[in-house]
Amino acid sequence: MDYRVLTEAERKYTFSQSQQLSMQTGLIGYLRADFGSAGNEFWTTWNDFRKDLKTDEFKAEFDDVINGLRDGDVLSGRKAMSSYCYSTPDSSFNDDRNHYGIRLDTEKYSYLMRFNPNRGEYNLYCYCYQKEWLNSHLKNAERGIRFIDPHYQEQFRIADGEKISIKLSDGKTMERTCRYIDDYHLEVGTNLYHICEFAELCERNGHTVEPAAKENTKPAKDKEKSR
Repeated sequence: MDYRVLTEAERKYTFSQSQQLSMQTGLIGYLRADFGSAGNEFWTTWNDFRKDLKTDEFKAEFDDVINGLRDGDVLSGRKAMSSYCYSTPDSSFNDDRNHYGIRLDTEKYSYLMRFNPNRGEYNLYCYCYQKEWLNSHLKNAERGIRFIDPHYQEQFRIADGEKISIKLSDGKTMERTCRYIDDYHLEVGTNLYHICEFAELCERNGHTVEPAAKENTKPAKDKEKSR
């Protein structure tokens, strides 16, 4: 069964998103699993997001995908998962939680999987998407998130998932993660704004906004290594 490592942009979609993002990307639901104390069990929980997208066709294909990966492949047990993760450093999220990930595509669906091979952790999260919807959103998000002034003059852009630093009128600062919705809308933390609305809100409250300083982390590699 063919799969590849996740790109850095795709890694965000192996975690729960806002309802807005989940709708736009065609999230069907996600599977959570662990290999049990022995390391070769497979305890699972399924969580629906869009029941209307969970068709019989999808359910049959999803069973085939998971069963195929359970049969002598990366989901056959904790040992097999560990072997894949540690022999495929490009799959690492380069975070402090020991996460790794792969993407498996079929004609209609995309399965984005986040691994944690450690005992005592949930070893798998598999987020299931309508492939066309997810790809369209990822492509559009490459344009970045625009920040403008109230006169619609662009001030700067940041990549989807990066942070801004907001200096408040009292001199205090706070950072917020931002997500791309479309060219005219963004999420700042948990709040959804039109880019004009956010600019006007900041001006009215005496806030200034700039890109947050990048965290000093190891650079992530996006080579598409296939299996």
